[in-house]
Amino acid sequence: MEQTIGRKRMNMKISLTVLASSLALLLGGCMVGPDYQRPKVAVPTQYKELPGWTVAEPSAAAPKADWWTGFDDPLLNQLEPMVSVSNQTVRQDYANYQEALAEVQQARSGLFPTIGVTGSGTRERSGSSSTSAASGTRGSVINSGSLEGNVSWAPDLWGKVRRTIEENKATAQASEATLANATLSEQTALATAVIELRVADANIDLLQKTVDAYKESLRVVGNQGAAGTTPPSDVISARTQLENAQSSLLALGVSRAQYAHAIAVLVGKNPEELDIPHSTTLPTLPLVPAGVPSTLLQRRPDIAVAERQMAAENAAIGVAVSAYYPSLSLSGADGFSQSPLAGLLHVANHIWSLGADVSETVFDGGARHAEVAAAKAAYEASVANYRGTVLTAFQNVEDDLSGLRILAQQGDVLDSAVRDASRGADIAFNEYQAGTVDYTTAATAQATKLSTQQSALSVQQQRLLDTVSLIGDMGGDWTASALGDPGKSSTRH
Repeated sequence: MEQTIGRKRMNMKISLTVLASSLALLLGGCMVGPDYQRPKVAVPTQYKELPGWTVAEPSAAAPKADWWTGFDDPLLNQLEPMVSVSNQTVRQDYANYQEALAEVQQARSGLFPTIGVTGSGTRERSGSSSTSAASGTRGSVINSGSLEGNVSWAPDLWGKVRRTIEENKATAQASEATLANATLSEQTALATAVIELRVADANIDLLQKTVDAYKESLRVVGNQGAAGTTPPSDVISARTQLENAQSSLLALGVSRAQYAHAIAVLVGKNPEELDIPHSTTLPTLPLVPAGVPSTLLQRRPDIAVAERQMAAENAAIGVAVSAYYPSLSLSGADGFSQSPLAGLLHVANHIWSLGADVSETVFDGGARHAEVAAAKAAYEASVANYRGTVLTAFQNVEDDLSGLRILAQQGDVLDSAVRDASRGADIAFNEYQAGTVDYTTAATAQATKLSTQQSALSVQQQRLLDTVSLIGDMGGDWTASALGDPGKSSTRH
């Protein structure tokens, strides 16, 4: 008996050794479907708007970390770091990224066998109840049980599991890039809102000075009206001009409040939680060096999203193709079974088994062909999306560069216009007081001065906004090298 058991154990060890060797060979099996290669896109050698711009050096190809500090605004410096922590859009994309990492881990589990332990126990009475009743005795009670370990594994012969892992890894990296893109988008949205708020404050200051000037004009015109040296219509015109300016000043309060509320939401706060005091200083206009167009392929997270989606769709083709090939499933069990229960773990109660199942679809009405065709079409769509995203990126940067170039020229002209309009308004009012021109001339000159000042402020605002847009369109301080290996990242999050 002992010799028989020994031979069974030896056979079991040999079988397990063979099984392990087979597993190692099968793990290195082939993978069907195309291997991923990034499609080429046409990249210009330089931007059309590059002349006149500072070309970035390799060490300064894009804004550095905390790019917003270049605007030298205390509010931006205080609030921007909060976006990546408290902004709800960013938090949502972070959760989506964590989900994608978990799906990579789930796909990886398909490479390994499933091991389980099963135990059972029963307690039953033997003998029929009628016999027991007739004899006046009770049937005997028997305890029985089993303890068994089992393993099952479907070897990845054709690379379906590995292609799925490849697909899920690329999807996880796309989610990581989506998170980076959302963070950058919300950061630029915050910078835009802060600039809008600062410009609203500057407009308030400008209109307050205008209201003060119009009050002085009304006082002078009123005195002359009382002295009978000017008609009553001039007094009414001066009063109307003042009241319109006061109305515009009040209206700015609505815009400022809305910008402040938007800023609070962007940093994850309720509007009433954030109080932003009035500021008389606009953000500084930073110098943003423009790199070569090819750097956008590595610097923009939205391009990385599109590229990783391409890689995922390419891997999905391999998953679909693997359905054409047979599948193999291996199983094994080792344990003990005994009735009665006493001596369950005795060597005489040892049991084991090995098994294998092979399956192949013979006819499916074209379902597999359709799945492969759909996967290939999805990949082609992702290629078109990638190339379209790259083209849009080039367009965005060209728009920003041309806007900044033209606005700089317009700003210089408007600076001269503001000086001339201010001097013209002073001259016209002095001439009115001297009686050489009517009040309409003086009022028109004052209105022209205000309009020119507001235009200059608007251009200054747009230059700041275009700079924020350029930084965002160049990828901020992000690079594609920040994308990690989802297989490794999944253990860190």
